[in-house]
Amino acid sequence: MKVTATLFTLFVLFSATARAQVPAQSNLPAGAIARLGRGSINEIEYSPDGARLAVATSIGIWLYDIAMGQEIALLTGHRSEVRSVAFSPDGITLASGSWDKTVRLWDAKTGVHKQTLTADMERVNSVAFSPDGMTLACASSDGKIWLWDAETGVHKRTLTGQTKWVNNVTFSPDGKILAGACMAEVRLWDVETGEHKLTLSGHKRRVNNVAFSPDGKTLASGSWDKTVCLWDTVSWTHKQICSGHRYRVVSVSFSPDGRVLASVSGEGTDRLVYLWDAATGEHKGTFAGHRDAVNSVAFSPERGVLASGSSDGTVLLWKVADLR
Repeated sequence: MKVTATLFTLFVLFSATARAQVPAQSNLPAGAIARLGRGSINEIEYSPDGARLAVATSIGIWLYDIAMGQEIALLTGHRSEVRSVAFSPDGITLASGSWDKTVRLWDAKTGVHKQTLTADMERVNSVAFSPDGMTLACASSDGKIWLWDAETGVHKRTLTGQTKWVNNVTFSPDGKILAGACMAEVRLWDVETGEHKLTLSGHKRRVNNVAFSPDGKTLASGSWDKTVCLWDTVSWTHKQICSGHRYRVVSVSFSPDGRVLASVSGEGTDRLVYLWDAATGEHKGTFAGHRDAVNSVAFSPERGVLASGSSDGTVLLWKVADLR
């Protein structure tokens, strides 16, 4: 892979008010094209059109305008840190999951709070919309996955079978399968019936993050055992392993064309963003520039742009060239 970057205008956002503007900054690390952020960052998520970035932090949810490189809103209301955010496929709604044991739904354009989803659940670690936007899934630290009607907020079903912490959930591109990062395993459920279908074993330690490739043919799982496993979703067999992290893997993301996989460690002593060939598992390069643990990584729908969010309170945007 050829890793290239172009420097764009940089904004460092210190004001907590919406639409705050500050002078452009220099001194970007090599390869970075922008720096955004405020607060310790847990997860980042692009809107479907790539125009906005939602950032789940210890103080709330920041919304950024990517083109302008500036914050447009800070969404508050959760009583504990926000661990996860997800845009609906149509980009109208933003969901947030918090350790205050609730899920909140927001108008993604205006930032207005629409609804709060509550149930007999523990801390919420992850939220995800189904591809058709009709269902919202949330993973809880009590080992349950809750499915909600995304339009009405009515509880539809609870997926069980895992008695301990569920770290992350994601839907397959066709919406038929829900994958969950459940301790040292990846568990798969039939979305329509709620039936537990299969358990993928192979990681030696806790699985923290799962992601389907855009074509649905591969599932990636990042683990505290310092590896990313790639699974064939037809046979549900192990395909490749991405090995090279010095510490645990906490977040993975496929490029829009499915050819590149990015991963990060979430450790203060490993501040790199790792890039892999998604077909072979070969390590192709790294980005360096964060000053603390990198907790989340997400590719933009726009070709070749990658965002990484860190405990240092910044989001760095990187330009990733095609595989050669």
